[in-house]
Amino acid sequence: MIEVRPGGRRRIDRVLDPDYIEGLDRLGLAEVRARRDDAAQEETDLSYLRRLLHGRIDIVRAEQKRRTEGGSASVVEQLATILADNAVGPAMGMGRYQTLEPSRAEAHRRHVEALVSDADLSDVGSLPDERLELALQTYAKEEASVSQRRRQVQVVMDLLNAEIAKRYREGKASVDELLAAERERDEQGNLD
Repeated sequence: MIEVRPGGRRRIDRVLDPDYIEGLDRLGLAEVRARRDDAAQEETDLSYLRRLLHGRIDIVRAEQKRRTEGGSASVVEQLATILADNAVGPAMGMGRYQTLEPSRAEAHRRHVEALVSDADLSDVGSLPDERLELALQTYAKEEASVSQRRRQVQVVMDLLNAEIAKRYREGKASVDELLAAERERDEQGNLD
């Protein structure tokens, strides 16, 4: 379960703290953008974690289906098809185009591996039915938790984006200022 710790130091703790979006109108535009970018990175990480979980759920379900239908091809033989089937399926929820890379990919992989011994999933065909069902339930419960947190982060991002858009509409921010700030940041990066 993805727990949020009030006053915690992790990014998800900060982003989902009610104070994170309190008084946005009193913050400078750079701070609002920084918070939005922080929330976007958290959404990217949660989306990556969801994809890892979905892959494992798909593998377990495919093995259960193979057993029910009496298929002879192993899950390993079907792996590319199993993972590709849902990759091109209809979009669900509030998917967003993401330009960021996950910042904690390795930590997320370890987290998912720890939920259910991935050594077991390396040979799903040898697992008893009850062990497969337990793996499916564990992954599904974690995916629901991650999805809930991701939706909460998206709400925060929407509020931050709305604040930024409002400032542009009201003339309190301009594209010229944004471009100047980006040029300055790029120049600083080149000096380092």
